[in-house]
Amino acid sequence: MQDLRITIIQTALHWQDAPANRNMFSEKLATVAPATDLIVLPEMFTTGFSMDAAGLAEDAEGPTLQWMQEEAARYSAVLTGSVMVKEGDNYYNRLYWVRPDGSYEHYDKRHLFRMAKEHHSYTPGKEKLLIELKGWNICPLVCYDLRFPVWSRNTNSQYDLLLYVANWPKPRANAWSTLLQARAIENLSYVVGVNRVGTDGNGHPYSGDSAIIHPKGHKLLETTEAEGIHTITLSKQELTDFREAFPAHLDADDFTLN
Repeated sequence: MQDLRITIIQTALHWQDAPANRNMFSEKLATVAPATDLIVLPEMFTTGFSMDAAGLAEDAEGPTLQWMQEEAARYSAVLTGSVMVKEGDNYYNRLYWVRPDGSYEHYDKRHLFRMAKEHHSYTPGKEKLLIELKGWNICPLVCYDLRFPVWSRNTNSQYDLLLYVANWPKPRANAWSTLLQARAIENLSYVVGVNRVGTDGNGHPYSGDSAIIHPKGHKLLETTEAEGIHTITLSKQELTDFREAFPAHLDADDFTLN
């Protein structure tokens, strides 16, 4: 069983300025610890949480995806985070999962944050994404998805790591921290949550609070409100041993999500 080395980047973002954000992240990536398997950026990392999809969204294979492919190859690590994407007549808050060889997968945010009218600007995704990396099964989701446990339910232990990228505002920081722990406990899974800091162009403050949670619910990594780059190694053996010692998943209710 292989361990998984994860790097998370918690930072402020340049409001609605994709080139500035790509340049900023390039500088930060150059300082990442070597031999990382997975690098996680926040939600809408090129713009901040903006509803100006018509003005700012890129084509599905636009400059940010190309940048992610270049950076993933440069550091021999998977790179993930979400961006605005236009596809046909629809706009998506799309998480890209980009491998060092340039291949990629994507997940479109399912639950759109109606309090910011996100559902008026973007189209919701319909399918979850399950990805394999170094023998780990990973389920990446986006921000508001965190509030909906049915969507993230770990049926038959399909995944070993549940991952959230976010722009989660400071006034609801307690919900963010509490729900990350809840998702880990109920799903017998590691959970990674990567949030931003600073204040966006709408005046909303973000306190970061990015965290990596053990399947038992305690925090292996907890950040402050400061910018930072953090790398941690997760143990697959420890996860397997815990699931064997405490197989609560075998008593889960059986149902199908339509």
